[in-house]
Amino acid sequence: MACTWWNRPRAVGAAGEPGEQGGASPVNSVHKGLKKVEVGLKWDPSPAGTPPNDLDIIAATYAADAPYGAPVYLVHFDSRSPDGTITLNRDSRTGQGFGFDEIMTLELDRLAPTYTRVVVGVAIQQETGQKVFGDISNAAFRIREGHNNLAESDLSDVAGSTAATIAQFTRDAAGAWSFRGLVRGFDADPTTFASLMGSEH
Repeated sequence: MACTWWNRPRAVGAAGEPGEQGGASPVNSVHKGLKKVEVGLKWDPSPAGTPPNDLDIIAATYAADAPYGAPVYLVHFDSRSPDGTITLNRDSRTGQGFGFDEIMTLELDRLAPTYTRVVVGVAIQQETGQKVFGDISNAAFRIREGHNNLAESDLSDVAGSTAATIAQFTRDAAGAWSFRGLVRGFDADPTTFASLMGSEH
């Protein structure tokens, strides 16, 4: 994929504000004491003769002294966190395949104590023209720890958005990680989304 926005791991001050779409997420339960979590994403390939639909999982990690500031680093396709605790194990550029085609693993219990918040989102690549989630058939995500599903949903609540957050993980004072569903749509280009996805609202 030829795109340069991922080369801005500490993007800040991007123009524009998130255009929030959709209402409360149906996956808003809280799960505590998490260790290793898997985020899966799937969607149908585009119709024959049309440009491929390319969706990407992105994780943004935030420091304890700035949990709603700029991300310390981003994890996305062809990358992993500096310490190897967050890895995109499988990257799909077309949605072809069975089940969840794109997979990211987050080893939360191995993250350094300096990190206390991780936000996970999905962005649609826009090289072939603007697309929103409503343009992409059967897009859905799943978040699980082992065989236990923490959340599973389609992206219909953010059908008019070009990007969306889907999960937030936070570490408490005792060091335990918790999950909360965070489905929030953004009417923003990928660069702007990367700088705003962890903002407090």
